[in-house]
Amino acid sequence: MPEPTPSRGQLRAELRARRRALTIEQQARAARALVASTAGLPGWRRARHIALYLAADGEIGTAPLAELARTQDKQLFLPVLQPDMRLRFVEWRRGDRLRRNRFGIPEPPADNRQRSARELDIIFMPLVGWDREGGRLGMGGGYYDRTLAAVAGGPLLVGLAHSCQETDTVVREVWDIPLDFVATESGLHHCNGRRAPG
Repeated sequence: MPEPTPSRGQLRAELRARRRALTIEQQARAARALVASTAGLPGWRRARHIALYLAADGEIGTAPLAELARTQDKQLFLPVLQPDMRLRFVEWRRGDRLRRNRFGIPEPPADNRQRSARELDIIFMPLVGWDREGGRLGMGGGYYDRTLAAVAGGPLLVGLAHSCQETDTVVREVWDIPLDFVATESGLHHCNGRRAPG
């Protein structure tokens, strides 16, 4: 008899435990290796407006990637939670004093420049689990899916994760937005979910 498919909640708990089990040194190596993986993204060189996140809860670190982007004169934006359960993207400048939102996630000053999702070139997204078809298992709040639902084409959507967060299949809901790529410490993976590279 086949094993029952784990629920999204069960899978989320298992994959979060995997990434939390990584040592500080493993996390640091992974964050550095991620930079090489993202360098192969189509459009990286000409991208000027990039959204990323600040890692928490065992997520793969983005500090080396942010530093690379800054040295190449790219503008960085962080997601800011809105009352309608969507995100707006606010510029994150070097030296900004960040304030924690109700979930403890640091956000840039509210009066910094903002851009809508469709005005960004690349959106780097955190995730809990991913598959090769572009399926993304997030924390369950649906913020990115709501924000990107009305953005056809638009920015390149790139999930950032540890290799250990890959799963055979992320069961998708109708509202789930697939990824174009997933970048991990071991390489860049083109997903079959949205569009071809190039």
